[in-house]
Amino acid sequence: MSDTAPIRRPGATVGLRRRAAADRARRGSSRGASDRAAPTVGGFFNAISSYGVTKMTTNIHAGDMRRRISAMFMVILLAVSLVYLRVFMLQTVKSNEYKEYSIDQRVRSDVIRAERGTILDRDGQELAIPVPTRTIFADPREVTDPITTARSLATVLQLTPEAEMNLASRLQNKASSFTYVVRQVDTALAKAITDLKLPGVGSYREEGRVLTSEGLRPIIGRVDVDGVGVGGLELQFNELLTGKDGKIAREVNSRGQSIASADSEYVAPVRGSNLVTTIHRTLQFQVDGILQQQVERLMARSGIAVVMHTKTGQIYAMSSVRRNDDGTYANNAGNLAAVEAHEPGSVAKVFSVASAIEEGKVNPQSTFLVPGKEVFNRGTQWEQEIKDAYPHPTEQMTVRKILVDSSNLGTIQITGTMTTERNRQWLSAFGFGEKTSLQFPGETKGLLKLARNWQGTEKFTFAYGYGYGATPIQLVAAVNVIANDGVYIGPKLVMQTVDERGLASPTPDTATRRVLSSATAATMRTLMTDVVCYGTAQLAKMQGLSVGGKTGTGYIRQDNGTYLKDDGSRAYFASFVGFLPASNPEFTVLVSVDEPDPGSRDRFGGTAAAPVFARIGQAIVNELDLRPAPGDTGCVGKRPAELGPSH
Repeated sequence: MSDTAPIRRPGATVGLRRRAAADRARRGSSRGASDRAAPTVGGFFNAISSYGVTKMTTNIHAGDMRRRISAMFMVILLAVSLVYLRVFMLQTVKSNEYKEYSIDQRVRSDVIRAERGTILDRDGQELAIPVPTRTIFADPREVTDPITTARSLATVLQLTPEAEMNLASRLQNKASSFTYVVRQVDTALAKAITDLKLPGVGSYREEGRVLTSEGLRPIIGRVDVDGVGVGGLELQFNELLTGKDGKIAREVNSRGQSIASADSEYVAPVRGSNLVTTIHRTLQFQVDGILQQQVERLMARSGIAVVMHTKTGQIYAMSSVRRNDDGTYANNAGNLAAVEAHEPGSVAKVFSVASAIEEGKVNPQSTFLVPGKEVFNRGTQWEQEIKDAYPHPTEQMTVRKILVDSSNLGTIQITGTMTTERNRQWLSAFGFGEKTSLQFPGETKGLLKLARNWQGTEKFTFAYGYGYGATPIQLVAAVNVIANDGVYIGPKLVMQTVDERGLASPTPDTATRRVLSSATAATMRTLMTDVVCYGTAQLAKMQGLSVGGKTGTGYIRQDNGTYLKDDGSRAYFASFVGFLPASNPEFTVLVSVDEPDPGSRDRFGGTAAAPVFARIGQAIVNELDLRPAPGDTGCVGKRPAELGPSH
């Protein structure tokens, strides 16, 4: 130490420190005044900091130190407690949430679509099957030239100018990372597009759906581009056919590359179950062709044909054809047999006569004095003249003749032997006014009002098929009561389901109920055979095989509430429902033609629908090896004398 170094007294040192502290306090006060003059967040924190330093470095006494230590301890304790609380929250309450965040960051999951089940015919032949397709997509962010890319794609896909412009617009949207170009195209077309090597355009595999025949469309329905059933059996059994999707999960690094050492999860998809229908594919194909030929020949609006197995109610064929707006005909209008209802016309005379026979009110030889025309509800607002099916003077008719020659007024007299309420109960017993056991998507229950709501001539016209509406499937099931020995059996379209393991599960039998006695059913089969052999349905006859049935020709009610169009013409609904062989029925068949050419003589049930029945009957004989019972040779002999001359 230098001898000349100044000697610092303790008191002087303390004094210097106090002056320094006072200077710092004054500077702090000056800054505080400045901050107060211009208050800012930074100035506020500087003032707090200065104040804290001053308090901690001045006036340090023993008591102050204890308080400060206690305060610091509490602050540290609070800080540690907050840290522990946060750790507790992260590891317990929010652990699942953060775990999911972590999984989302490092795990990539891909859905493996389950293959949709196949729809088969009764013999295991395919009706609707899944097929591999490709979907073309684009990432607009990677498309370098949207206009040229859209032009190239439009050329290959043969897009309209409007569709091309829409595609070009979507490709220019750089805010989007994905847009469809076209979905579910065949692999050859997809390859032609990918071979262009257009930047930002790619493809991936998707499952499509095809039918083995377009005539199956009304029954099978369709699926949308996402593989969801939207119509027909595809919709009705969508859950069963869809199956269960699988997935594959893998861990990836920050660059999206799979981590080889990490665990991966694979869940195999479960294929949808197969659906085995009651349809006979070959017979269905022939029925489609026969029906379409007749509908086109008659320039009709539509046509329907149903082939039902008499004993089981199983539907072997169900065809629907409708005219398009451009005049062509196709099978893509839905299952008209289940979703459209019409007034059945004279086919309904079967139910009127059968119920009266079952009630014991009449028998085939009972006679009625039948006029050619008659006025009902005379002198009331409901007054209406009803004419018979053909002009004739007042004459005695047996029940047999009334049915064979399809007399409207004779049938009214037959139903007049029972009350209106009782007649309505019989129509209900035959299945009208309720949906059938098919429960087909969009199926209607038709229209059958309560008897107390029948007004005017509705109390009479129901006898020959006016005043209530029935679907073709209701009508064929009702006539099948006659063929099936008086027992109603609900129609059936699905036999069984087969799961992915190959285990078959038969569907429940449809409900049955007795409607008529065996004796009444046998009597009606004889009368309906006479209709074919000697009456209005002679064009339904088959060589060497007995056939029973009934024709129906109904007027179609117009939007104006009458049966006359604005130009005074009428629209017709021609039908025939019958069974074969009549001696021991195996199949019940309905044919209906909606709005045949009104100027043609073939607009009636006996000329428009009955010939189609005969052709379908021959297809049944050929395809199903149907043989008549011994002694069954079909129609023989001439018209019996008791029926009088034919009309």
